[in-house]
Amino acid sequence: MQSTIHITTDQEVDAHAPSSTYYTTGLNAGGAIGRLKSYTGRATKLHDSPVAPRKRRASHDDKSKAQKFLIDVQETQRILVEQEDTDGDFQITVNDLGPKSFSVGTADSGGYRKIDIRGTYMLSNLLQELALAKDYGRKHIVLDEARLNENPVDRLSRMIRHNFWQGLTRRIDADGLELICADTKNRSANHNPRIYIPYNEDEVYEYYKQVAETRKHLNLEVERLPEKITPEYVKSINDRPGILTLAMRRAPAERGGGLMGVPFVVPGGRFNEMYGWDSYFIGLGLLIDDRWELARDMVDNFVYQIIHYGKILNANRSYYLARSQPPFVTDMALRVYEQWQPQENNDDERKAWLRHTLQAAMKEYHTVWMGSPRLDPKTGLSRYRPDGLGIPPETEASHFDHVIEPYANRLGITKEDYMQKYNDGIIKEPELDEYFLHDRAVRESGHDTTYRFEKVCANLATVDLNSLLYKYEVDIAYAIRNILDGDLLDSDGVPQEADVWEERARLRKERIDKYLWNEEHSLYYDYDTVKEEQTTYESVTAFWTMWAGCASHDQAKKMTSQSLHKFEAIGGLVSGTEESRGAISLDRPNRQWDFPFGWAPHQIMAWKAFDNYGMHDVAARLAYRWLYTITKSFVDFNGVVPEKYDVVSLTHKVQVEYGNVGTDFKFVPREGFGWMNAAYQIGLNMINTQMRRALGTCTNPDLFFERALKRQNMFNETHLRRRKSSEAAAKAITRNGSVRAAITRIGAESGIGGSTSDTNFVELTEPIPFDQRST
Repeated sequence: MQSTIHITTDQEVDAHAPSSTYYTTGLNAGGAIGRLKSYTGRATKLHDSPVAPRKRRASHDDKSKAQKFLIDVQETQRILVEQEDTDGDFQITVNDLGPKSFSVGTADSGGYRKIDIRGTYMLSNLLQELALAKDYGRKHIVLDEARLNENPVDRLSRMIRHNFWQGLTRRIDADGLELICADTKNRSANHNPRIYIPYNEDEVYEYYKQVAETRKHLNLEVERLPEKITPEYVKSINDRPGILTLAMRRAPAERGGGLMGVPFVVPGGRFNEMYGWDSYFIGLGLLIDDRWELARDMVDNFVYQIIHYGKILNANRSYYLARSQPPFVTDMALRVYEQWQPQENNDDERKAWLRHTLQAAMKEYHTVWMGSPRLDPKTGLSRYRPDGLGIPPETEASHFDHVIEPYANRLGITKEDYMQKYNDGIIKEPELDEYFLHDRAVRESGHDTTYRFEKVCANLATVDLNSLLYKYEVDIAYAIRNILDGDLLDSDGVPQEADVWEERARLRKERIDKYLWNEEHSLYYDYDTVKEEQTTYESVTAFWTMWAGCASHDQAKKMTSQSLHKFEAIGGLVSGTEESRGAISLDRPNRQWDFPFGWAPHQIMAWKAFDNYGMHDVAARLAYRWLYTITKSFVDFNGVVPEKYDVVSLTHKVQVEYGNVGTDFKFVPREGFGWMNAAYQIGLNMINTQMRRALGTCTNPDLFFERALKRQNMFNETHLRRRKSSEAAAKAITRNGSVRAAITRIGAESGIGGSTSDTNFVELTEPIPFDQRST
């Protein structure tokens, strides 16, 4: 079936406008495209010819202006998927075996003359645009070629700004409940949505009771929390998991003046709630994209958690009530304050907001991080050591089978029976109590899981936590002295002094240097407060001391020259070194926060760390590596933006616990992943114009920085041996490259910019020996 189409408007719209504009105005406004007549011709069957011959452009097509295509959305999508999506995942990627060439009609010819769209990148963009057009009810569209061959850096940044943040934004109120209550981690028998309300929030409680009454289809259960939330209580409701309410405010009068939820951004995928440290990095990305009000709202939700739940929670689900996550609220508050531009008569409002936020932060500082059981009294340093009882219920059903099985076998009962009796307190097992103490601590650290913390986390004064608390101390002192005119009270009404907080920071720096710094290895390590010795695991969080400013310039210089190369891989920073992780086997599988995996928060913290100490070239180089990894996967895998990467083998298709979040979508990515979105926007602000151009063509980082690295002696024999060993170890995870789905390549077949070159560029999943590279 073919059609002749009549276009009735000359209104032009920016080819790169947000989809909400592009598909509702101009040539794609309703009624702008009309069908004149249809006729049926012989349909070309796909099996007749796997690759259609390339047709010449019609002579009357104006080659001097940007090309536009006239497309039947539904039919084009059907044929495109049938031809190009050979593995049936509703995406077009480098792993698909289709011809990677698809003909579409030009707008100038009314859709009659055909031009081929070629390459993975352009075809996947076409698939995405068709899905977006369907979102707005479009049956026929005029599509700019510029939207298909758009520079991938610009396209991804635009999608994050205009699509992904909105897709991840949630509110807890009558209108947002259905979306936020969905919890794939709920393994209980009762899946009715359930919301827990703080004991003293009477108005909020009555609000949700009314919602439950008026929206019976929700089957909403409303429960009130007790005044004192104990580990025993938290365990008692594990079979009734639910969302924890967050801050609410009055809607404007024109919207009825009732209560409405204060919005926040979730990480994405199965993480459909407000997470602690994720929210900090998400907030940084929002600030880059001028969404400071949404970032401020997230701080307000943090404050609500501290006031009503006693801490910034791991996340706002009932099973997270007993544990927190790495603390960042003072830095986030100061950044929001800086971007909250002063206007007439709003300075008092800004300062009052900052005072209220810091008051909550001080409460959390004293009662959570500087109180029992997290504070180690001997060192004066803090640990991830949350309260809790039983087995964490939010994990996959089989997650702890290998732990429980020996104990169950000893008693001659099934694993399921053992877990039930252990959770009920019928079976007492001190060894398991100790194991789950450390397991909860790992989850509070945000690094779940890693061999760095296995069976020891609750005993460790970690470099990352104590760097963050040092930052709390200097932030509060700075705010008192430089912003709040010396006027800050704690939650008990006691005046705060900058000198006192500066002294706390000074003492913590002394303790960090005494217990965590290792002069011989030029690196900070965690300290085991039970064994009273440093651990040996080399973690990239050592550079958080530079982010917080508690490393001396001499220490920073030594870490950069002596230790950075241990963590710097082609695609960014690995979480820990291969040596620290140790050997991997069937009995000792890989952990997602170990080598060879890289994570957005580690990258962002390191960029700021090196920037703080004037090492802008290092910060930019590290940013480029991470941006390259994101961009490469985005180009080759239908716009994917996942939770994490293997930064050594350069792939998001990881063989590790929990898999990878953010990869499961049809046709078009709609969310990305929270802190990965943020990292991309932040990273683009760290690199210069030359780097951005290279990034747009997916230029290999090691080739781009080769001369600079040689000048810094980072391509010496020792470093090369380490790099080759790391590459081999990472490739072993993909069975030495035989697992094709885990191999990513950038080349002409990607179709960046519509390239039809015969030259292929093989990525470092097949490393090019350095002696074969040009200087």
